[in-house]
Amino acid sequence: MSTAVRVVVGISGASGAALGVRVVELLAGLAECELHLVVSAAGARTLAHEVGPDALARLAALARCVHPIEDIGASIASGSFRSAGMIVVPCSIRTLAAIAASNTDNLLVRAADVHLKERRRLVLMVRESPLHLGHLRAMAAVTEYGAIIAPPVPAFYLKPATLAEAVDDMARRAIDFLGLPGCGLAREWGSVPGEQNGRDVPRSLAPGSI
Repeated sequence: MSTAVRVVVGISGASGAALGVRVVELLAGLAECELHLVVSAAGARTLAHEVGPDALARLAALARCVHPIEDIGASIASGSFRSAGMIVVPCSIRTLAAIAASNTDNLLVRAADVHLKERRRLVLMVRESPLHLGHLRAMAAVTEYGAIIAPPVPAFYLKPATLAEAVDDMARRAIDFLGLPGCGLAREWGSVPGEQNGRDVPRSLAPGSI
């Protein structure tokens, strides 16, 4: 990446906290990426349960700024705050529905709404199954507004040997949807098995591994 870019990451309360962890880790590893993080109360609880009690603190150390979920006056709540895009990972159905309804009662949803109104990239890694019609309609609505729905679906054709490798592949793919300049993290079809574009693959997602 030749110039500094800002990226906003939102972590909500859906299961799949390891995906949020890996997205933050990868973005923090990019040169001159200014990372802004906002985590819902349910997201913090899920991080502690699925990754470890100090997971949020360690993610905070990787971010340029961690914005409180209730701080509607934060910089990322304004369209004048320029960013390259935002990823909500994992994205709960509650958060998806709030974005679809423009129900901006917390900073995570407000930041997502800003990205839509400013015509910037918004990637929602919606994690739920099975889906009822209300879920599908909310997905259709945000897609019409310009968001990218990117459920965390493993790329089985890459033959991941571990859950950590599958999480890594999905996180890389989500980041690539942002179209950051000079950044292509995901493995392409036909690449050498196990090749990760020069980056290490995490071997474990056990508590304390991040």
